[in-house]
Amino acid sequence: MLRFIARRILETIPVLIIIATGTFFLIHAKPGGPFDREKATTPEIRKAIQAAYGLDQPLHVQYLTYMKQLLKGDLVSFKYANRTVKELILSAFPASLELGCLSLAIALTLGMTAGLIAALHKNSIFDYSAMSLTMIGICLPTFVLGPLLALAFAIHLKWFNAIGWDFARDRALPALTLSLYFTAYIARLTRSGLLEILNQDFIRTARAKGASTTRILFRHALRGGLAPVVSYLGPATAGVITGSFVAETVFQIPGLGRFFVTSVFNSDYFLVCGTVIFYGALIIFFNLLADIAQVWLNPKLKFE
Repeated sequence: MLRFIARRILETIPVLIIIATGTFFLIHAKPGGPFDREKATTPEIRKAIQAAYGLDQPLHVQYLTYMKQLLKGDLVSFKYANRTVKELILSAFPASLELGCLSLAIALTLGMTAGLIAALHKNSIFDYSAMSLTMIGICLPTFVLGPLLALAFAIHLKWFNAIGWDFARDRALPALTLSLYFTAYIARLTRSGLLEILNQDFIRTARAKGASTTRILFRHALRGGLAPVVSYLGPATAGVITGSFVAETVFQIPGLGRFFVTSVFNSDYFLVCGTVIFYGALIIFFNLLADIAQVWLNPKLKFE
């Protein structure tokens, strides 16, 4: 296993270099610069600021400087004076991580429950109802679902707060908004995985020996039936943590997603690049954990 992990870590190095390079050139291709919106500055002062940050240099020189600063971990934001990109990410990421963990917990609870009910009552009203309800998460995008939940539960019913991140009830609506999309996929994967296992010969043998449905489900079926869910957990975990841009913007959460959105609008080159690389590393890390969990659940698989 150690060789597998070491090889996967080495494989991430060129991936992260490609991400860093692509992000750098894409953000520089965006019209406008980081100081173009500073209306109070004269052209002379603006040129002096650009020279101080090295923005007056040719693009390839800027790229080499950027890669050197990236390796040292001292990228500096253009818009947040005297603060490095690392400091900004570390200050904002805890809110995004908390939101992501809450959303993932909701998605796993609702999704696995719905999939379990659907699998045990195949082609019944319970199956059709559970799968129909989970489709809401796929059909309604986050930027539509978030305002709808805020309108219903915060403005009309006044059960939760529409914006903020100060109290426990502030977490409910953004976590639910972010989780429903992943709930739908987890429910469908749970259903299909369990149905495949429940049709195996060893399950029929267990039933013939008089084993109860509960024993068959929890002792024999769940471990193999949840393998598709485990394989999806890698990108899903990364998705709920890195895909909270809309939810954080709608509910005014001080997380990393809002930093990323504002940095793109402000053409804060280094903050955009640092955030994208950080998100890319998270996705690679969670995919690695999912691969390890798959082998643990299915001994037939090997670390290759």
